[in-house]
Amino acid sequence: MPRDRAAAALSALRRVRLPRGTRPLPELGRDPHPYRRALGLVAVVLVGAWLGLLIVGSVRVPVGPMDTRMTLRASFSGGTKINVSPLGALELNTHTAPIRLDVDVDQLDPVRAEALVQHPERISGLQDEVARDVGQGTLDLAVRSCVAVVAGATALGLVVYRRPRRALAAGGLALTLLAASGATAFATWNPNSVLEPKFSGLLSSAPSVVGNARSIVSEFDVYQKELARLVTNVTKLYDVTSTLPAYQPDPSTIRVLHVSDIHLNPASWKIVSSLVEQYKIDVIVDSGDTMDHGSAAENGFLDPIPDLGAPYVWVRGNHDSRTTQKYLERMKNVHVLDEGRAVTVAGVRFAGTGDPQFTPDRSTPAGGDAANRLAGIRLASALRDQTTAGTPVDMAVVHEPVAARETDGTVPIVLSGHLHRRDMEVLPLGTRLRVEGSTGGSGLRAVEGKYPDPIEASILYLDRGTRRLQAWDEIKLGGLGLSTAEVSRHLPKENQPGATPSPVPPGTNAPGTNAPATTTPATTAPGRR
Repeated sequence: MPRDRAAAALSALRRVRLPRGTRPLPELGRDPHPYRRALGLVAVVLVGAWLGLLIVGSVRVPVGPMDTRMTLRASFSGGTKINVSPLGALELNTHTAPIRLDVDVDQLDPVRAEALVQHPERISGLQDEVARDVGQGTLDLAVRSCVAVVAGATALGLVVYRRPRRALAAGGLALTLLAASGATAFATWNPNSVLEPKFSGLLSSAPSVVGNARSIVSEFDVYQKELARLVTNVTKLYDVTSTLPAYQPDPSTIRVLHVSDIHLNPASWKIVSSLVEQYKIDVIVDSGDTMDHGSAAENGFLDPIPDLGAPYVWVRGNHDSRTTQKYLERMKNVHVLDEGRAVTVAGVRFAGTGDPQFTPDRSTPAGGDAANRLAGIRLASALRDQTTAGTPVDMAVVHEPVAARETDGTVPIVLSGHLHRRDMEVLPLGTRLRVEGSTGGSGLRAVEGKYPDPIEASILYLDRGTRRLQAWDEIKLGGLGLSTAEVSRHLPKENQPGATPSPVPPGTNAPGTNAPATTTPATTAPGRR
């Protein structure tokens, strides 16, 4: 047949030795660089799908009395971002997939809002209505997104290849990728991600959007329901007042503000005072390095402490001198912990010890970590003595994490600082170690670096009956010259839905028990004073 003869002739030509520098003929039907064609097709698909989502991949959904816009976006980390103007944004780690769900709360519909005001009985059923609206909007978004990615990839394929078959292949591959991303999101869906949201925006409004520790633990169970609650709360905000709402603290929790490493930053006192007022703080705990050099000339920096609005518990850091400590001991409403001294403040029993080293010039003394380990061992002995005496300590405070680790098994939680970065760890015997960042943004030394350190503080929510940790909020403000604010809610694993309780350090208050409240004089371990 002619085709066979042509193939045989071509084969014979290939066996002929060609002159040097002459390229052989390619085999019929085979691309010399197939991988380039494949990579080009993938690039066309991804760019086309992204353009399609960008142009038409969103839906406007009336959610209760609110007008919202839902959008799918390409993302490396996935998750859900809820933009609530003017409060800011709420980020939830709902899923792990290359797509992110954006929900923009645009405005309040005045007609529907007025109907709620005139018929307040409808508020009780608003959550169910919002949940239905969100479900319908999600379905509409899925359909529109499929159309958007297919149309975008196909259109771009026609522009690039000018061949309908290649363009259709690009559209089909885009649909396949979207379906795979959706399946991955469904497989990794975490409805309890709402328990640990990250809020960015105006700091004063963050607690109202995040909610209090008790309601976070007991009321929120599924993502869709939580989204409904969020929109409901924002609706009430617009209905009742145009100002930002005040934080309504849970009366069954004790709120402890943990600060550390202020390092002479005068802006820190205004921030602490604002947090005390906004979060209704019961007690402030400072884990040291309030000063920078510990000189008597710096003592005036401490004068605002009695007017911060809450009792102040303090331990000495390696930049705080004995002179600093004596100055604070004379202040009203200030409780200095050292050498295992214990005191009950706002219903919580604290004990702590100061840093055994004083390094105002940032030098490293000969004792190194050994001195802090010894201080931690002495504190652990004092904590055991307190338990034996029937007055177990709820929270220990030190400056160096090295010392804090020595208290493992003697107290439910120990607070420290020094590292200028946050950390949270459950030690082997059950004690939770909480390391705070720098509430002073590393103080006046922040001007030394190219980028300022953030100003960090945390709010710990304790059960009033057991003094066990229920949740904590991490607050981060932009450093020197910056104006950003971020609040993240976190829960201990034992408070997650369906979790089993974590081990309780021996001799400490187990959940469900009440430790004896006491106002007895502070006690120290024998020979430690």
